[in-house]
Amino acid sequence: MEIDIPEVRAEVEAAFARYEQALITNDVPVLEELFRDAPQTIRYGAAENLYGMDEIRAFRRARPPVGLMRSLSRTVITTYGRDFATANTMFHRDGMAGKVGRQSQAWARFPEGWRVVSAHVSVIAGG
Repeated sequence: MEIDIPEVRAEVEAAFARYEQALITNDVPVLEELFRDAPQTIRYGAAENLYGMDEIRAFRRARPPVGLMRSLSRTVITTYGRDFATANTMFHRDGMAGKVGRQSQAWARFPEGWRVVSAHVSVIAGG
């Protein structure tokens, strides 16, 4: 299996950047588009466990669009072959003094494009 094929990694990096832009601007349609619309898709959030796209969609639509700006650090995107990738990053927000957020995503290529099939967000002490 080839790891980090340049053109595949560029595709996932672009999808990840699109996701990040949608997240900080609360572009719910794009956020929903980039998660696989399937009951197997899971998102563990900082305060919620979401099983299936219906739960993820309900969370996204109900989330207040405030305090979403953040900065990223230590982002690592790795592709495995041509159809699977992981994206891991740390994030920092105002008001999170002494804490750091962590986000991990598993991306898979489908006929409609790259989609998140599993995500985990958590916050820990650190900075």
